[in-house]
Amino acid sequence: MRKPLVFILIVILVFCLTISAQEQEEEGEEIFAQRRQSMVLNQLKSRDIVDSKVLQAMLTVPRHKFVDEHIRESAYNDYPLAIGEGQTISQPYIVALMTQLLELKGNEKVLEVGTGSGYQAAVLAEIVKEVYTVEIYESLSKKSEKLLTDLGYRNIKFKVGDGYYGWEEYAPYDAIIVTCAPDHVPPPLLQQIKEDGGRIVIPVGGIWMVQTLMKIEKAGGQIKSKGIIGVRFVPMIGHNR
Repeated sequence: MRKPLVFILIVILVFCLTISAQEQEEEGEEIFAQRRQSMVLNQLKSRDIVDSKVLQAMLTVPRHKFVDEHIRESAYNDYPLAIGEGQTISQPYIVALMTQLLELKGNEKVLEVGTGSGYQAAVLAEIVKEVYTVEIYESLSKKSEKLLTDLGYRNIKFKVGDGYYGWEEYAPYDAIIVTCAPDHVPPPLLQQIKEDGGRIVIPVGGIWMVQTLMKIEKAGGQIKSKGIIGVRFVPMIGHNR
């Protein structure tokens, strides 16, 4: 008689522990949701981020899931965080600013150079129809692909490769966003945006140089470029190096 009783007690204990863990996880997610709201209000809306689609995407994507567990408490702070391989996840404001500069309407095909943690790809995927993302580090690409798939994103395609050359197979793109800094604008990227209305947002400048966030637009075969703000990104490697 004692064995069945012990078994029942063990089952009850396991059930209680499971419920407790679920409650703790739900409570943690609620705290992160509040931090996301604070991030949007205090870091984005209070500055110059006004695009409602960008603000909603930043409010939706769980940024804390894109960093290692030991630094999740800092996920919504206004600075970049390390993600491995010497790379970083950009601060929330820069992610929002670069996305806003693309002037996305919702039906675009966008190329991202530098998948990194996958966070920028997720923000884009909340807004546009198709996202193509290239990452030179296979470990980062595979990790972000698994995470984004687990989070339910089905409109993102991944490639391991040198982002300097873009992803010609699916060109032309409505827009290209580059999350690492080359010392010049890669000609293949200019070739892969649409001839009329294509645009690129890219930080430009060598590792020892002042970097400038540039917005480049193509209209009627003509290229126009504009410097936005000074920035500091990890350097583009591969061909650019």
